[in-house]
Amino acid sequence: MQDGRGALMEGRGLFDLEGHVAVVTGGSRGIGLGYAKGLARHGACVAIWARDQDRINDAVGQLHELGAKAEGFVCEVSEEDQVVAQTQATIERFGKIDSLFANAGVGVPSRFVDMSVDLWNQVMAVNLVGPFLCFREAAKHMIDRGEGGKLIATASIGANFGSPMQEHYSASKAGVMALVRGLSVELARYDIQANAILPGWIETDMTTGARSWEKFDQAVLHRTPARRWGGPADLEAVAVYLASASSRFHTGDVLVVDGGYSIF
Repeated sequence: MQDGRGALMEGRGLFDLEGHVAVVTGGSRGIGLGYAKGLARHGACVAIWARDQDRINDAVGQLHELGAKAEGFVCEVSEEDQVVAQTQATIERFGKIDSLFANAGVGVPSRFVDMSVDLWNQVMAVNLVGPFLCFREAAKHMIDRGEGGKLIATASIGANFGSPMQEHYSASKAGVMALVRGLSVELARYDIQANAILPGWIETDMTTGARSWEKFDQAVLHRTPARRWGGPADLEAVAVYLASASSRFHTGDVLVVDGGYSIF
């Protein structure tokens, strides 16, 4: 049995998160709620950061039904003062932050030649500035606390494949991937691991339009060896792994969860 924070304690599961405190931004629905449920099922205390109080309340209620300690915090991740304040509020409530999932994101399709600077900046503010701010504040706490930690971002297959009318979204997600790689090097000395999850086509509120477009739906299914769209539940396990001590030697990576879509 190993010594240290990553030790596998006798009688406890490989991915046990008892006593672990995780923050999930954009955790009130979709992929973020999938992460939160996976973390909760394995014993973590979960702080949901999102913009809509009603959705936050619903998500927290679902986590409570799983027997988890959970609380919601209203936060616009692109606003520095809100991120700073809710980081402190989360620490005051739970005593610490062990992992932060920078998952909040937006996507507003637009023809590239019609795309405004305002729209470009709007997407970048949430999808790239948001992770920067959240990771920065979490990293400060983790370094000061001296017990390591986990920084996990949600990227997208759009960062690797051409996505018409989504150039701003794809660029933001490529930036997130570069961010975690840089952090993995700079923060390794503090026993902080930084990774990204790269989901494939997942059924969420954001993909409802694409899912309902029969031609596009069939194209996705044809290219995906699993022959189905993914769901938030398909992201639970990878979130648990990256939050757990079992991934302590795994950093600077992008984990693809896409049913095999990227093979072709």
